[in-house]
Amino acid sequence: MEVFGNYIMTFIQTGGLFAPLLFISVHLLRPLFFLPVVFICVSGGIIFGIFAGTVYSIIGITLSSIVFYFIIRWMPKFFDRFIRMKHKLIGKHTELTLTQISLLRLVPFIHFHLLSICLLEISIDFKDYMRSSFISNIPLAIVYTSVGGWLSSLSPIHILLSLAFLLLLIYGLRRKEIIIKWEDFFSRAT
Repeated sequence: MEVFGNYIMTFIQTGGLFAPLLFISVHLLRPLFFLPVVFICVSGGIIFGIFAGTVYSIIGITLSSIVFYFIIRWMPKFFDRFIRMKHKLIGKHTELTLTQISLLRLVPFIHFHLLSICLLEISIDFKDYMRSSFISNIPLAIVYTSVGGWLSSLSPIHILLSLAFLLLLIYGLRRKEIIIKWEDFFSRAT
């Protein structure tokens, strides 16, 4: 898959004026090719520079979030599968805040669209989801386009320390309340 990703990035570099459109299209097709968001953002920083790469990545990731919103509404079984996965990984009664989701998007091994499901749960409607998605995508695009080269040269110890700091920060910014429904608290044993 890495060879395929490198092939796509080489194709974009030779795209000329259409290179930004090709790059944004790669963001939209990224889930189909199982390419990580981090790889695409780092590549955008290398190909277009920090500023333009960040702008194109924000546009591409936001469009990807729009497409995900409509696909998830069109396929309710797929939505239910994501909800069950979210309940297993994060918890049934846990709601993440927008700040936590923004920080979790910086962790490369957390599924991008699983965090989009968390955004769906805290959003009121499509407009609110898009605003929240746009805001949570900005740190991801900025960090990985500007620090991409530095991140790839880090030692494993520095990576573990950075992830430990991020996890402590996420824990500190969590919502301090737990809501348990009456039926869940007094569930009947059958």
